[in-house]
Amino acid sequence: MKGECGMKILKPAMVLLLAVLCWTPAAAQDRQFLRIGTGSISGIYFPVGGLIASAISHPPGASLCGEGGSCGVPGLVAVAQASRGSVVNIRNIALGRIESALVQADMAYFAVKGQGVFAGKAVTGLRAIANLYLEAVHVIVRQDSDIRSIRGLKGKRVSLDLKGSGTRTVATLLLKRYGIDPQTLRRRNSQVGPAVDRLRTGGIDAFFFVGGFPAPSIARLAADVPLRLLPVAGAEAAAIREADPFLTAVNIPASAYPGVPETSTLAVGAQWVISDKVSKDLVYGITEALWHPTTRAILDQGPRVTKQMRLENALKGVAIPLHEGASQFYREQGLINAPAPDAKGEKPPAAKPGAPAKAKPDAAGRPDSKS
Repeated sequence: MKGECGMKILKPAMVLLLAVLCWTPAAAQDRQFLRIGTGSISGIYFPVGGLIASAISHPPGASLCGEGGSCGVPGLVAVAQASRGSVVNIRNIALGRIESALVQADMAYFAVKGQGVFAGKAVTGLRAIANLYLEAVHVIVRQDSDIRSIRGLKGKRVSLDLKGSGTRTVATLLLKRYGIDPQTLRRRNSQVGPAVDRLRTGGIDAFFFVGGFPAPSIARLAADVPLRLLPVAGAEAAAIREADPFLTAVNIPASAYPGVPETSTLAVGAQWVISDKVSKDLVYGITEALWHPTTRAILDQGPRVTKQMRLENALKGVAIPLHEGASQFYREQGLINAPAPDAKGEKPPAAKPGAPAKAKPDAAGRPDSKS
């Protein structure tokens, strides 16, 4: 029997509102909440996180799965929260401010291992749910700019994004490998939305963004203001990949942004991670809901990167322990045939033939750059 508050495929912002409107005392005892840390509202994480929240939610009183309602976890209300990005998201999970988040694969690994920006502050309770899609390094300038390469950024007005973002961390690494001290830039740091506006009005000369492509805010800018993407390639790109093996070489196609030619750059996986304090049953349920066939229609409402979100890609580049609930789901699906790695990062699950393989550590304990 359908509930009085029927729920079809909803815009993510409506999920929590509907749950509140449909509240009844009898349903309250079965209600669960899950927060998903994302990124800037002008970026990719926020809309993707909202779609995931919509897909996994099934508030009390909502229509049944298969009868016009979502096929999410019964009683669950998930919400996407804007944030500064990957680093802050992981720290917020560690502090118990949120339960889960979208983060860069390299930041997740560094957090668990206590390396990089997490040196001496390992987040050992971080667990993976799924790999989602690739997000590329964008270095954007106006087409009429005299900046022709990364080295040309020296002394220019540049946004590296805010402290606590994955973009800021990657941008800093990239600049140093190109021989540029970030302190020599005239930094005008902001998230992607304000950076787009400042480049449009001439307030900055360039900005960095790490995210799925095409990024809607950048596509809109390119439609109004002729742009160029600075390439990240050659010996410098190879050195960057050596320092951060999670980065892989990709090309942003000419079709991504109006008037912008194909550009070589680097990319990293976007992953959904969660606290190990969240119950096995709940994580099993949200993993099952994420990959439920009906979720496809919800994801297809969002940015183009959601096309990459497929079950067969769910374990690609995952180099931190899977949550036990997610691990159980993937074992049942035949994607892994051994227990998930424990918190010490020991032997990862072996991939079934034809299933995505996990990143293998090299001699230094880092994932193989070929993964």
